[in-house]
This record gives sequence, C-alpha cells and structure tokens, in this order.
Amino acid sequence: MAETNKLTIKEWAEEDRPREKMLMKGVSALSDAELLAILFRSGNSNETAVELSRRVLQKADNDLNKLARFTVHDLVNDFRGIGETKAVTLIAALELGRRRKESGVAERKKITSSHDAFEIFSPIFADLSHEETWALLLDRSNSVISPIQVSKGGITGTVVDVRLILREAINRYATGIILAHNHPSGNNKPSQQDIQITRKLKDAAQVMDIVLLDHLILCAQSYYSFADEGSL
Repeated sequence: MAETNKLTIKEWAEEDRPREKMLMKGVSALSDAELLAILFRSGNSNETAVELSRRVLQKADNDLNKLARFTVHDLVNDFRGIGETKAVTLIAALELGRRRKESGVAERKKITSSHDAFEIFSPIFADLSHEETWALLLDRSNSVISPIQVSKGGITGTVVDVRLILREAINRYATGIILAHNHPSGNNKPSQQDIQITRKLKDAAQVMDIVLLDHLILCAQSYYSFADEGSL
C-alpha cells in the first residue's frame, strides 16, 4: 500500500493557513475550527491544529456555548495534543467573548418585559454549570442602573441574602429590582425555596419603597417569569 504523505499546516497554500488567511481575508473569513487552530498553534503527531480543532468542536456538537462549558480537565484528558496551556488559552478566549457580549448589554436599557430582562441575564448564565443569583437594579423609568451578583452556589442551589440586595439597591438609588437565577438541571420551574425567597424579598423591599418587579429562572434558552405567571 502506498504511503500517504500528509501535509502540515506550514505546507498548505498560504491562503489556506489560518493566520495567513486572517491577514489576507479578514477574521470573518475563518471558520470556527480555524479560529481555534490559531489559539492552539499546533496539533499533535496525527492531526494538524485545524483537524484537532474540528474534533474538539465535534465533541461540543459544533456549539460554542457547549464548548464554553468544557473545563481544563475535560480538554486535557479528552484530546491528545491539548495540554494545560492550550486549554487555559481556549477557556480565557471564550470568557473574553462572553464578557464582551455581556458588557454594554445592560447599559441604560429600559426594561419593558420579562424578555428584556432575560436578554440581559442570558449571557451571564449561559456557560454556568453551577447556580448563581443576580439582581437587576432599575431606576424609576425602569432603566437599568446595573446588574449585581447576589450569590454563587453549587449545582443544586445557592443562598440568597435579602439584606445584601436591598443594601445595594439603596446605595445605588434603585426603585425596582428584578431577581434572577439559573437552574443547571434544565428545569425552569420554581422550587418551594424559590417561591419563599421571592415573597421574602418582595415584602422586605416594600418597606424600603422598592418594588420587586420580577424573578426569572433561566435554563439555556428558556425561562420562567414569576410576573408573567402571576406569582408575584
């Protein structure tokens, strides 16, 4: 059987090499695999950086949101040719992308529906495998003052301190609050604990002339709204 000579990336035509292709045609001309290959810089003895990148993407069902949930341990142990440095580089790049998407989204946006709030919270919770609770502080016109992280917990729950939320709301002169947390399980129905904390925050906020406008439970691309369901 004739031996098949495999070309390395350096032997590819210049316009097909990821770095050169980006310089010649612009970053938008690159596929996801080619962008990953630039981060990885090299592959392994059997795969080019692009081929390794394609395999990583296949493992994530070609979904960058799923890829962002991979840990350093996942990448290092599942893919030959990916060491700690490559794994950390990839995760850092994905985190920068998430922060870019998040930054500016909430800037003075006026909230007129639960979906408006969902659009702000969605990038915050998108890649989390644990539960977090955030609050959106609003002014009298329901424009966003700022989102704040309230708590960070495990896979099944988190502890919410009502006093912390109200302190931040008072310090920032907020008159409205929208609470939100994620359910990594994928079930966006409220638990008894979710119902209790909603009532507790609503009652405590009223004393301060602050209105709890909604409480969202996010799961991937879906959410539960206490306000929409008439549970406030």
